[in-house]
Amino acid sequence: MHLLKRIGTAVVLIPIVLLLVLRAPVWVLAAITAIVALLTVQELLKLSEGYGIRPLRLPTYLFVGAFFLLLALNPGNGKPLLSTAIFVYCLGFAAAIAPFLFLTIGMGRTEMNSGFPAALVSVFAFTYVALPLGMLVQLRQQWTGAILVIYLLVLVWAGDIFAYFVGKSIGRHLCAPRVSPKKTWEGTIASLAASLLVGYALVQCALPLSTWLLNAHLIEQRDGFFALQKLPLWPTLLLSAVLNVAAQLGDLVESLIKRGAGVKDSGALLPGHGGMLDRIDALLFAAPVLWFYAAWRVMQ
Repeated sequence: MHLLKRIGTAVVLIPIVLLLVLRAPVWVLAAITAIVALLTVQELLKLSEGYGIRPLRLPTYLFVGAFFLLLALNPGNGKPLLSTAIFVYCLGFAAAIAPFLFLTIGMGRTEMNSGFPAALVSVFAFTYVALPLGMLVQLRQQWTGAILVIYLLVLVWAGDIFAYFVGKSIGRHLCAPRVSPKKTWEGTIASLAASLLVGYALVQCALPLSTWLLNAHLIEQRDGFFALQKLPLWPTLLLSAVLNVAAQLGDLVESLIKRGAGVKDSGALLPGHGGMLDRIDALLFAAPVLWFYAAWRVMQ
């Protein structure tokens, strides 16, 4: 029953996510991502209570929402795209003022020893959840962004699926028993192999897939790979391996947070998957890695 719920949720959500990635304008993508971020932050703040912390809920929600509003309302010089420069300015400013803002709010607490932990959790929630998801929004706006985001999503999904089924069927050697008792080396290796297959598929299919999506009016010319943009094989495989390692570490980090809080799932929002944080934990580390690669590639 758990597996059926897991598959059913994926069948419903995957087409919606892909359609948003391909067709949504900046403000819509930022708005939907903001909702995901706020739901995830809500779960994270709830987990922090398991550590004896009373979080600053409303200020954290408002700060995260304001960050995505800034991204949605300032796409850059009136253009329909969110430029990397504008995004970096927003990101840097928000990250710099977050500690001071939440510590200032924490000064209003009656118990002086509760303000600092509460501010720490708020800053962590912003940097751990909002910033990576913001990078995912801006990644979509970079050249070939649509194909890159699809590549990242498929890579993470494939790695998760292979790790789940291989680990469940033949997994024997635990790789992190204290943090994630069910995670095995067999599943980890299967996840890496799946990501390499996705990377190989990207090299082989990026051009024809981009052409098909363009002809189907699902993307613009700038969103895909065309003409002389064929990806090199070995660098793409290396990138896929790095993204897989990042994704698996993202999953383990979330398991550490949950285990410390004494819970199995971050929530119950998604049947068969747990909470929103359970669903996007791998993306929270992998998205910044791919965003940095894409931004660095443009500067070359």
